[in-house]
Amino acid sequence: MTTSLKGQVAWITGGGSGIGLAGAIELVKAGAHVVISGRTAATNAMALAQLQNLGSAEAVLLDVADKHAVKATAQDIVARHGRIDMLITSAGTNATQRNFDVVTPEAWDDVVAINLSGLFYCVHAVLPTMRQQQGGLIINVSSWAGLYASKLTGPAYNATKRAVLALTESINMEECLYGIRATSLLPGEVATPILDKRPVPPSAQQRERMVQAEDMGQAILFLAQMPARTCINELIISPTFNRFYTGGLETPAQP
Repeated sequence: MTTSLKGQVAWITGGGSGIGLAGAIELVKAGAHVVISGRTAATNAMALAQLQNLGSAEAVLLDVADKHAVKATAQDIVARHGRIDMLITSAGTNATQRNFDVVTPEAWDDVVAINLSGLFYCVHAVLPTMRQQQGGLIINVSSWAGLYASKLTGPAYNATKRAVLALTESINMEECLYGIRATSLLPGEVATPILDKRPVPPSAQQRERMVQAEDMGQAILFLAQMPARTCINELIISPTFNRFYTGGLETPAQP
């Protein structure tokens, strides 16, 4: 039996687009109140209009790299709603010039600030409330690159997404006594706007064969509806046509 999400409060960082928005759509449709946060007001507003047509939602302007703003956001959600049942950390970035021969220390710092430090700030901000509630679900969006480092994704992204796995497992080790559970969500190539930051963005045809944002939304809903007694530590999702497997081949080799 799935867990009802009616009355639950979910906070989704990077919720204005891509995986975060797809998850927000599914959680709102399932009856949760969803708070999305993101760095761009226009993106937040467009996402919020879509969500409010489906259910209960709000948007907050937030840079997760600002630890003081993150703490204030968590406190504000609790003050207005009395609880935080779910945190989905979907905010993420990568450098366009990302490999060692071209990446700058400033670009490295930006990726680490959002993908790792920002994720930690959000987790750290919700844990006191979840402990008091004696329960909560944290879904940290890592990446296929968190398990399988790639030149395509670059050292900063590889390192931060692998670190997410360790951070998530640390949550489970330390917080399970409070009924808190955490999942690392590890998608392969997903057709979301972050692909536009690649040195050579994939073509429309290539994106059609990737995992789609709505597929990830369904995965987030699946995790959210699991019984509170059950923790899915890691969930790996990849395209059936996985370019990391095919070595660049677009069609089957002829016999």
